[in-house]
Amino acid sequence: MEEINWNDFEKIELRVGTIIEAFEYPEARKPAYKVKVDFGELGIKMSSAQITKHYSLENLIGKQIIGVVNFPKKQIGKFMSEFLVTGFADENGDIVLSTIERKVPNGSKLI
Repeated sequence: MEEINWNDFEKIELRVGTIIEAFEYPEARKPAYKVKVDFGELGIKMSSAQITKHYSLENLIGKQIIGVVNFPKKQIGKFMSEFLVTGFADENGDIVLSTIERKVPNGSKLI
């Protein structure tokens, strides 16, 4: 593992956002959803996430997640991703979202 310094870490904008909409993404190569997330003062951003194993579209709404919001936009098929959804792979390689234990304001930065 490569070590980074504090200045490297401070460049990463890890922010809290609330999922306000979630959609099927049938065009994705691997099963995925599109999510629309409210990041408060940073606005509403879209991304895709391969989270179909542990989450239904209905139970994603209102969930606060952690996203990297300062990556450049990325073309994923016909879809433009505006941030990176963060999570961890479980024992089967399926993604578990990084979430917040208690509600915090949308747009809050990880410190």
